Amino acid sequence: MSSLKTQHHVHWFTGQFGEHSRESMYRKSIKTRVRFESCLSLVLVSLIFGMFAITDYHLLGLSREYYLLVTMRIVVVSLCLFLAFIIGRWGCYSRKAWLHALPLWILATGIILIVPLRPESLFTQVTAVVVATMAFYLLIPNLLIVAMFASLYLSMGFLVSAVLFAEIAPVVTLRIALLLIMTNVVGFCALLRLEILQRKQFALLQEERDQNRLLLKEIAHRKSLEAQLRMVAERDALTGLDSRSHFMKRAKALLQRSRLEKVPFSLFMIDVDHFKSINDTWGHTHGDWVLTKIAEVCAQSLRPTDVIGRFGGEEFVVALPDTSPKDAQIVAERLKKEVATLPLKEGMSGLCLSVTIGIALAHPEEGDLESLITRADQTLYVGKRNGRNRVEMSRDSC
Repeated sequence: MSSLKTQHHVHWFTGQFGEHSRESMYRKSIKTRVRFESCLSLVLVSLIFGMFAITDYHLLGLSREYYLLVTMRIVVVSLCLFLAFIIGRWGCYSRKAWLHALPLWILATGIILIVPLRPESLFTQVTAVVVATMAFYLLIPNLLIVAMFASLYLSMGFLVSAVLFAEIAPVVTLRIALLLIMTNVVGFCALLRLEILQRKQFALLQEERDQNRLLLKEIAHRKSLEAQLRMVAERDALTGLDSRSHFMKRAKALLQRSRLEKVPFSLFMIDVDHFKSINDTWGHTHGDWVLTKIAEVCAQSLRPTDVIGRFGGEEFVVALPDTSPKDAQIVAERLKKEVATLPLKEGMSGLCLSVTIGIALAHPEEGDLESLITRADQTLYVGKRNGRNRVEMSRDSC
């Protein structure tokens, strides 16, 4: 919480973030907007400043002072337009604040130089200085400190020029000084408030974006965990086949579909022969290896539409949709032969791998998967009693 307050802290006098990196980030975020607004403001201000040459002509006529004023206005306007172009192309509010400050000082200098050339219009110029000061603070985008120093330079320079060239009385000087002070205070406070509000808005927006990023990461993490949990729930950890519960879910859907489409549905129960003897002789590690290899053979021997799962211990169960008893017999025989030809692990000489397979065919009216599994299981045990390493077909499936 304390670090968040530090990031959001805005200096009471400058209106800038207390943290340099955050202030730099803020200035970069408004760089494009500041470039455009600075160029537009400078163009408009330059045009207005140049248009006052008409007033100069009405007051001075074609005099020496008039030509000096016109020359000065041309120089100021040209410099401001040139700087507007430079700022538009290469201006950077975060690293080149001086470039954005130059037009203010040029405009301020031009306004101050009007006084010695047109002293008789001093009170009209006071209004122009007030308007220019407010423009420095509020209309031409700039840092508060930059606008403040340029405005103070304009106010003090104008006041000194008025005293030296217009020969105003001390009381008038005081009145003008108070007016300019009030203008600077109002402009400073207005811009300070605006700078603080904009930076606080930026900080809140950044905080919201950070929270959204964290939320998205949390959502992604939870989805990953859900996928892992789903994988654990749906897959047998040893063989990678469907778990018993997931197999039941998928096989029930296939059985229901077979009934609706009126196509045959066969089911295998597969048991590894003499598996207890394998564990007792070579250990459970070798027994697990045998189950894994048999699971691989079963998965490779089946169609993509078939579903296979580990039913428990050394038993596997297979659902074969759209498979007749004859086709199921062929698949089971092929599977049995492939298991028998599996290369054995080193140190397991003397072992002859084999499986017994019981086949049951779903009746047309049968919709109960459990009863079908029971019949296949009973058929499997018939095969085990008849000597193992064989495929046994349920009698009611023939």
